[in-house]
Amino acid sequence: MTPIAPSPGPVLAIDVGGTKLAVALAGPDGRLLRRAQGPTPASPDPMAVADALLGLVAEVAAGAAPAAVGVASAGPIDPAEGTVSPVNIAAWRDFPLLDHVRRAVPGVPAVLVGDAVAAAVGESWRGAGTPGGTMLGIVVSTGIGGGLVLGGEPYPGPTGNAGHFGHISVDPAGPECACGNRGCVEAVASGPSLVRWARAQGWRTGEDDADARLLAADAGAGDPVALAAFDRGARTLAAGIVAVATICDLDQVVVGGGVAGAGEILFGPLRRHVREHTHLGFVRRLRVLPAALGGDAGLVGAARVALLALAATPLRATTSVP
Repeated sequence: MTPIAPSPGPVLAIDVGGTKLAVALAGPDGRLLRRAQGPTPASPDPMAVADALLGLVAEVAAGAAPAAVGVASAGPIDPAEGTVSPVNIAAWRDFPLLDHVRRAVPGVPAVLVGDAVAAAVGESWRGAGTPGGTMLGIVVSTGIGGGLVLGGEPYPGPTGNAGHFGHISVDPAGPECACGNRGCVEAVASGPSLVRWARAQGWRTGEDDADARLLAADAGAGDPVALAAFDRGARTLAAGIVAVATICDLDQVVVGGGVAGAGEILFGPLRRHVREHTHLGFVRRLRVLPAALGGDAGLVGAARVALLALAATPLRATTSVP
């Protein structure tokens, strides 16, 4: 993993998601020193979302003089242009996020990275991952995202969008995905997808807004449909994981997000299905681990990206992320 030169001060880390906006001041060791967060406004006005985020930035950065800024955002993103078009923030299409951040925190390096890549970097640096290793980080929540860390370095790809794990098609005849394809990992294994399938099989909770947490609770209590839903989702995740491990020669996969909070309800069948799908010797060394940083992974990863920018590490390909 690339060493980081001593920082002249803390850095600002920003994590933009479809449901939550988070900002933190971080030290050179990745420790979050000060933080603020709030809900992502469900508004058609792009500036409503921007103003909410910049309010958090002002709150956290007040009197701190950050030395650099790392911005992690849901995607797709365009790091070269500094724009974002998050699928789950309809108001932002080619939105110049980095320009707004640079105006709020002027005169310091500011870089943009995908939120799943940032989460993978955070876990690799200060979480469950092994520093210097080769890993896939996965976030299993309302959607499913992924990020690659190869040889200890984040790999965002030429456009900044490498690692879209949720949109690997593992069953061409499977359910339609929001991306337009069929049989994507996200269309089967995301939280809403698990719940949707379980309802179709007769699962009932008496609650119209039942989510994956309730499904996990029922699975823990032995409900056969809930258990089958998690097994089906885990089998799909495993197929995607083994495909990526075969291509990238991975050491480990770190899985986080709300659905991963189900613990062994998810990880038990997931590890079993990974073993069943694995036939090549070099893939058998793969370890599947729960994330250690929880909701902070994206902020910690954004902080490392900021520190790398501050150290002027040469950029990989044409992106803004080393």
